[in-house]
Formats: sequence, structure tokens, C-alpha cells
Amino acid sequence: MRDLGQSAFLRACRGEPVPHTPVWFMRQAGRSLPEYREVRGDVGMLESCLRPDLVFEITMQPVRRYGVDAAVLFSDIVLPLKAAGVDLDIKAGVGPVVAQPVRTAADVASLPPLDPTDVQPVADAVKGLVAELGERPLLGFAGAPFTLASYLVEGGPSRDHVHTKALMYGDEDTWHALAGRLAQIAATFLRVQVEAGATTVQLFDSWAGALSAADYERYVLPHSRTVLESVRAVADVPRIHFGVGTGELLGLMASAGADVVGVDWRVPLDEAVRRLPAGTSVQGNLDPATVFAPWAAVEERARDVLRRGKAAPGHVFNLGHGVLPETDPDVLARLVELVHTESAR
Repeated sequence: MRDLGQSAFLRACRGEPVPHTPVWFMRQAGRSLPEYREVRGDVGMLESCLRPDLVFEITMQPVRRYGVDAAVLFSDIVLPLKAAGVDLDIKAGVGPVVAQPVRTAADVASLPPLDPTDVQPVADAVKGLVAELGERPLLGFAGAPFTLASYLVEGGPSRDHVHTKALMYGDEDTWHALAGRLAQIAATFLRVQVEAGATTVQLFDSWAGALSAADYERYVLPHSRTVLESVRAVADVPRIHFGVGTGELLGLMASAGADVVGVDWRVPLDEAVRRLPAGTSVQGNLDPATVFAPWAAVEERARDVLRRGKAAPGHVFNLGHGVLPETDPDVLARLVELVHTESAR
């Protein structure tokens, strides 16, 4: 068993004193790195997520380059659906595309469950990474039930989520059956990662910001809670819950069982702390577009995030969403150094 008790990242997640504010970046393992593009070559995204050699190498690349305080498993939120047998693929410039949308009770009944053996290559990659990372934590992650459901119901990415909301409002029983099945798939995927050695998990609800607080509480919260509580039943690891455009949902997302709530760039961290239950740590939340500005602007805004993050019992510095593909890796390296230096003073 690794001794990670002094990890600044894990200590911040638990609201304990830290030597410096820890930092990692959502989507740090991926498209912005030239070494990523070289090693992946023409291997499909989902195929690469099931090759332990590629998962290992791509996960380690940002650790080597940036010196971040935590590694995040290279994967994709729709991977467990694909691994379970759902006919979908990731199309360049589009995103996940589902061959047959799921919109009826019969469609839901035909959804296959995820068996841990379906993602054994992921477990193998996690074990190898844990051995390589030593005292540096590894984050596992999964897509939340609402976001996975939206892809399945819409057949792909959607701005308005009209089919998803029509199903929620018009056939509540079918909606809850679908979300419940997806909660079990996400929970299984996270448990596989934790049992293989991941020391933190993040539940991504990319599209939850499309919902009102009342709809989130009625249609989504019970299923996200199922996922996070399932992780807690396996191991006492910090659980991070993140969504985009979810400023009005932060308190509810915490109540799903999160130790840390990720905050996008639309809500200042000190304001987010006021909306969260006492004792909740925060993650975020520099606008990903900021790193394209002159360094003086990046520096100013990063310091502001650090200052506001002090309102929380624990703060993990991150962007307010994923690293954009055109991001200059050298800027992210400077940003890690800045966060470490400034927060250690």
C-alpha cells in the first residue's frame, strides 16, 4: 500500500493543510501535447483507451512535462458504454455518436450492463500507473448518468437536449430506468479503477448545466448519488464532482456525495464556497481561454483564483474545464510553477 498521506492533492481534497496549492488540469493527458499526437498516431480514441500501453504512456506525459500534483487516467466518458457493447464511436470534430438512440422502455431494457472484465485493460493500465507514479496520486473518472444518458438519447452531442428533456418530462419511469442503468455502469467503471489503485475519482456531468435546480434534484441527483456512494462503499477515496455551467447546482452536486466540487470559470471560487455546504473543498477554476492571453494576464488571473480559493477548506487549482487542443504546453508548465510558488509563500 502506498503512503500518500503527504500528498498536497489528497490533503487539499480532504480540507487539510497543504505545503502549496496542488494543481492538475482536466484533459491534461491529450490533444494539446505533441507527444500525445505522435504516440497515438492513427489509433482510434476508444481503441487507445483500451490499450494499456497507450493509456500508461499518455497518462504519464503531462506528469513528466508539467510536474502536476496528480495524474489523471487517459480515458473517455463514453468508454464504459462502448466496452459494455453499445454501438457508438467518437467522430472527429463531432464527438460521441450513437448508432441507435435510446428513447423507449424497450431500448433501455436492451442496454447491456458493464462487467468488470469488459474494462480489464483499464484496470491493467491503472496498476502499471500506480507502480510508476509512486507517491503521486492517480485520478480515475467516469461520466455521470445524466451526461451519458444525453448522448444515448440524443444520439450524439446536443445544445438543447430536447429529446433528453422530452423523455424526462414525458416518461419519468423510463427516464429513471435509463439513468439507473447508467449509474450502475458508471459505478462499476469507477470501482474497477479504485480497486486497481486509483486514489481519487471524478464524476463528470458535462451537460448538467442544461438543467434547472428543480429538474436536477428530481431527475439526476439520486442517480449521481448512487455512483458516488458506490465508490465510498469500496474505498475511502476523495470524490470530486464536476459539471459545466452548473453554478446554480453546486450545492446539489455536493449533496450527491462529493468531497470536492469542481467549479467552472463562470462562478468565482469564493462565491462558490458560499453556495456549498460547510467543509466542501473546491477545484478550479481558471478560464481555459486565459492561457492564450499574454503571460501578465495569465499570471494576474491565476493569482486571483488562488486568492479566492483560500475561502475554501481545501483548494485544488485547475482550469474551469478541459485544456483546449491549441493550448501551448509551455504556458501550462509555467502556470504549474506559478501556482506552486505563489501558494507556498
